[in-house]
Amino acid sequence: MMRLVLASASERRQNLLHRLTDNFEIIVSNFNEDKIAFKGDCGNYVMELAKGKAMEVANRLNTDAVVIGSDTIVSFKNNVLGKPKNELDAFNMLKLLSGDTHQVYSGIALVDKVSKNIKIDYVCTNVKFSTITDEQIKKYIDTGEPMDKAGAYGIQGFGGVFVEEIHGCYYNVVGLSLNKLNCMFKEMGVNL
Repeated sequence: MMRLVLASASERRQNLLHRLTDNFEIIVSNFNEDKIAFKGDCGNYVMELAKGKAMEVANRLNTDAVVIGSDTIVSFKNNVLGKPKNELDAFNMLKLLSGDTHQVYSGIALVDKVSKNIKIDYVCTNVKFSTITDEQIKKYIDTGEPMDKAGAYGIQGFGGVFVEEIHGCYYNVVGLSLNKLNCMFKEMGVNL
């Protein structure tokens, strides 16, 4: 059985990966995301971030393994919304998303230490928010949920109440497209 390593501290990604396999370990990546500059293409950006995370962990390993790296961003009118710096930042992000459609991009990278094979891809999902009031935004921020999430919301938590509709992969919005990852495993010959 191939050793699988998830290069992420994200509990959401860990929980999602458990839907495909329980046979993996977690080694958190120390990759400096600031090394990758956003050049206007969200898909390329998340793929580069995911690859950087996976490569950083793969380079530390001295045994055979397939390392999974992933990164998720929210894009509104081609502006990247990362994790909020503080409550005001979270408020401004949610205010921006209110009553409009944004995109969620997740990059996935698989790095095979043995074959040196690297597979990288991304998924984009369109998410439409209903119009939300300042009071609703403040109440949501008080839950603490927005603070560690790209775009300042979690679709799988309290933030899901703002989502009017989605077009694309739900799990991508949570942080890891199970369908895309499963297809990439098959393409790489990883049998779960």
